[in-house]
Amino acid sequence: MPKGARLAIKIDVDTERGTRVGVPALVALFREHGIRATFLFSLGPDNTGRAIKRVFRPGFFKKVARTNVVGMYGLRTLMNGVLLPGPHIGKRHADTMRAVRDAGHEVGIHCYDHIRWQDGLAKMSPDQVFAEFGKACAEFERIFGSSARTAGAAGWQANALSLAAYDVAGLDYGSDARGTHPFYPRANGTVFKTVQIPTTLPTLDELLGRPEYPEEKLVDHYLSLLRTDTPNVLTAHAEIEGMAKFDWFKAFIAAAKAKGVEMVPTAIIAAELKQNPASIPVCDLVDGEVDGRSGTMAVQRC
Repeated sequence: MPKGARLAIKIDVDTERGTRVGVPALVALFREHGIRATFLFSLGPDNTGRAIKRVFRPGFFKKVARTNVVGMYGLRTLMNGVLLPGPHIGKRHADTMRAVRDAGHEVGIHCYDHIRWQDGLAKMSPDQVFAEFGKACAEFERIFGSSARTAGAAGWQANALSLAAYDVAGLDYGSDARGTHPFYPRANGTVFKTVQIPTTLPTLDELLGRPEYPEEKLVDHYLSLLRTDTPNVLTAHAEIEGMAKFDWFKAFIAAAKAKGVEMVPTAIIAAELKQNPASIPVCDLVDGEVDGRSGTMAVQRC
């Protein structure tokens, strides 16, 4: 690993259980190591069980088998929105979310309804996209008493309509894409003004259970991927790194700190970019695939 690497840690919080259990565990871990991170919250109903529709996606069953989805998310969560009513995360856990902000971490929007956004964005009309994101913005403001400054889409699902919604909301930056470096996104021929800071590293669930990535070597593998010429962005999940694989993540954080990796919230990267916006390239935001993940998502193409 090169010296002087910087790592922005972004936590996607997908579920009610992840908010209730995983988030406090991660806050305690970060406090222990003096780290600030970015937490992006799902703010509306937890309808995780409706993800069963993804069985028709290529690679879905393979990913489920190697990552032990039931063990990671819990049977109760996988029934939400199908056999059981989806609990409203923002109404149940506003105090937990505010405690994250009060601990010094950046907070932002992941989504309102995770399943609706991840599985439905591509089919939404302009009015539906703005309404769905608007509900997330309103719930965020109700909880935190201020407007959201950032968002990172559920399932890395983004398009020209969602980018337009970000511009109207006046966000400082978005983190919806998979890519290699910050960029102004272009979609359907339009260049949008909200800079994208993409996830640059594979997520843990994209590597787990694959023979070419034995778990006991994953800490070293992640450290080997860090670069010094561009921001490194790791998306972790409250339900995985904060719960099922907490011990692994704890070991990774300790190893990264021992190697001198500077770990920061993504807002630090955004603030530095704002000092020289002319240096940020324009790249296309397109649908693409990511190794280890089923379905398509927003990817950077320059």
